[in-house]
Amino acid sequence: MSFQAYLDAAEDKTGRTPRQLVDEARAKGYDAPSVKATVIVEWLRDEYGLGRGHAMALVHVIKKGPQISSKHVGRAGSHGDASDLLWLDGKATRPA
Repeated sequence: MSFQAYLDAAEDKTGRTPRQLVDEARAKGYDAPSVKATVIVEWLRDEYGLGRGHAMALVHVIKKGPQISSKHVGRAGSHGDASDLLWLDGKATRPA
């Protein structure tokens, strides 16, 4: 599953866009360098029922922003992303 697909699936499960989840995490201080991924994963599991894979995709965005490594771009199969910039504003608003 690609990074973007994980974020899209998290949106489906939570009813919140990735940006809304990132904003909520920042309001809780989870973007601080001292906050470990485990804390964020547990929050997303307890609050939204997300599994580890979906939560870790969000951890990346919370901690590092929407830019991903170009090694993920253009890969064949379900693990490739179309861009090195993840769309956080919801599937319905993503440009074609």
